[in-house]
Amino acid sequence: MTDLSKQKREARIRRHRRVRKKVQGTPERPRLAVFRSNRHISAQVIDDRSGTTLAAASTTEADLRDATGVAAATAVGQRVAERATAAGVQTVVFDRGGYLYHGRVAALAEGARTGGLEL
Repeated sequence: MTDLSKQKREARIRRHRRVRKKVQGTPERPRLAVFRSNRHISAQVIDDRSGTTLAAASTTEADLRDATGVAAATAVGQRVAERATAAGVQTVVFDRGGYLYHGRVAALAEGARTGGLEL
């Protein structure tokens, strides 16, 4: 890793730790965690008390693999919302993972809202 990319990664991890001090998923209101790489984006609905993942979606799935950018993030948000609703989850707390609430991360959140989740 170059120095700049290492600094960016460490800064994101610091921001994520700062957010995770306050944000915790409960059985009543689990955490919607986002991971974003250069190519893919994924989301999980997590109950931190029991340590279980209730629902997940990602652009690495076969039918979402061709989608890119904001459109792919919106589709992932809608899919994770459908799966969470099927698991009995109505409201979640949003964990942006240290990423800025902009672009693909914001599109994923908006897709989850249109899919029926309350953030």
